[in-house]
Formats: sequence, C-alpha cells, structure tokens
Amino acid sequence: MSSFRYQFVVALFCGIVLEGSLSQAQLSPNFYAATCPFASNIIRGVLFRAFQSDSRIGASLIRLHFHDCFVQGCDASLLLDGTSTIDSEKGAFGNNNTARGFEVVDQMKAALEMACPGIVSCADILAIAAEESVFLSGGPSWPVPVGRRDSTTANRTLANQNLPGPTETLDGLKAKFQNVGLNGNTDLVALSGAHTFGRAQCRFFIHRLYNFNNTNLPDPTLDTTLLQQLQALCPQGGNGSVLTNLDASTPDAFDNDYFTLLQQKKGLLQTDQELFSTPGADTVDIVNLYSSNQGAFFQSFAVSMIRMGNLSPLTGSQGEVRLNCRRVNGNGISSVFNGDDMVSSM
Repeated sequence: MSSFRYQFVVALFCGIVLEGSLSQAQLSPNFYAATCPFASNIIRGVLFRAFQSDSRIGASLIRLHFHDCFVQGCDASLLLDGTSTIDSEKGAFGNNNTARGFEVVDQMKAALEMACPGIVSCADILAIAAEESVFLSGGPSWPVPVGRRDSTTANRTLANQNLPGPTETLDGLKAKFQNVGLNGNTDLVALSGAHTFGRAQCRFFIHRLYNFNNTNLPDPTLDTTLLQQLQALCPQGGNGSVLTNLDASTPDAFDNDYFTLLQQKKGLLQTDQELFSTPGADTVDIVNLYSSNQGAFFQSFAVSMIRMGNLSPLTGSQGEVRLNCRRVNGNGISSVFNGDDMVSSM
C-alpha cells in the first residue's frame, strides 16, 4: 500500500469509528486478520487479471455491490441463481440483462476457497471487490469493514421496488435512498458519482431523446450536441442494448469529471442529470463542490460506500458463508459454478 493510500484510509477509518457506525454493524476491517489474512490480496489479484481483458469490470462489480445492498441489505442475495425456492434478483428490472461480473465473483470465491475454505463470505467479496475496483481505476481507497454473512434467500419483488429506475425523478431517488437508510443529499450525490466509469444501454436513456415525459420532444436538460450524437447511436426502433459511456470524457477512470458533465448538461441518464438540473435542488451545491474539488468527492464517496456497506448485514450466527456464491449450502453442489455472463449496462 502506498504511503498516500495508507494515510488516507487510516484517517478515514478513524473518522468513521468516532461516528460509531462500524460497531453498530459488528463489522471490522480486521475480521479476517487471523482466519484469511490475504483475502483482499487474493481478490485484488483476480480483479487485476480481469481488468486486462475487460475495462468495464470495475464498474460492473461496484454496481453488483450497490444493487445487493439496496435489497435485504448487503447479504449477497443478488448472487443467488433461481431455483424452485429462490426467485432470483437477477431477473428484477434493474438487473435483468444488465447486471454482470458474476463469473469474476465466482473466480474470486474459488481462489478464496482454495486458500481458506469456508471463511470469506460472498457479501464481503462484493464489498472488497468494489473498493479494489475503484482504487485500481484511479479513485480513493477505504478500510472495508467485513464480517458479513450470506443470505439464504432472495427477494425479486423488493429488488423491483428498491432499485432506482432510469426515469426516476430526484424526489424518487431521494425516497429510495432514504428508505434503505442512506441520506438523499450527500450519499445520493456521492454514490451517483460511481457513474464516472462504466457503460449504459440505449434503452435506459432513449426516452430522453425523443419523447421525454410524453411530450414528443427531447429532454430539455440534455445538451443539444450530445443529443444529436445519442440519437445517431440510438435511433427509434433500434437495438436497445447498444452501449455508450456514462462518462464521455474519461470513461474508464474514476475521477470527478462526471460532475463537470452534469454542469454541462451532459449527464447520460435522467437520474444523473436530475441531481443538477432539478430547480431548487439541494444536490446542486454538492455537484458543484465535487466538480471543483476531486478530493472532497473522493472522501465523501469513501464514507458513503462504508455507510452503504453497513446496511443490514447478517453477522454472527445469521445466514451462512456460502461455498458457492450462486447457491445456498447443503444442496449437493460444492464447486463454484461458472455460468454465462449477462449482457451489461456497466
């Protein structure tokens, strides 16, 4: 770990401990110190190799962590495949044909099972992989509290209710963040900054290009030059799965350019641009701060990621540590299943 990274994470950790959030969740960055001390290194190694062939994987993995934590808390319920008793969250609107990276999580789990069998939970793999993805892409690092256990259930209905949709208004976004225990200003804006890397499919923003709010006109908050570019990429009746960069300026780097683009009316998703273009919104000043001060964004993002990772974790004797992230234990499957990846929007 570099000297800068070490100083940053120690200062951040001390600040959060003073707030008491870690003790409330019974999580600790040192949870695996004795049982699997190289867990983060193992996850980082798998992730580093994945980055060599897939520049999108970092954004995809942080999205998995986000979508997992917003449903039942951070318990890896999203990773469960469908069975006769599991209605998989992978089929929810916000995940179906967009969530990806499951096979990389499988590889991380397989490597950890070789090194320290039955110790590291799938929920903790998602949390650690999210932090490593950000850092390897040029963003901040933070001490990841671990000690989560894995759910034995999934909840597709709750996923459909809780995950923000592409046509969400700012009030809708705020409500969904507040409903899970996050705030609708700093947490919302900071975590939205994860859209500084990754991709999105045409189907998630095409309503802004031709018929915004049933007006038969484009979204007036969308820059006209960008509008023309997106209309050429996403014609009416075209292929809705075509991908484009969420951040057109530095698509694979974790930086604060995302917020500058919002100021220029170049946010790709409606849910992005709402943060800056909603009249009178308290999020505008936060966008302006992060655009002018990348350090402030990085610090807020790290704090909000820890807060999100602290949402309703299973600890102690709750849940289990899955041997296969796609299956609950005791079903006769002990090896990690390498299924086909899903089409992605990040």
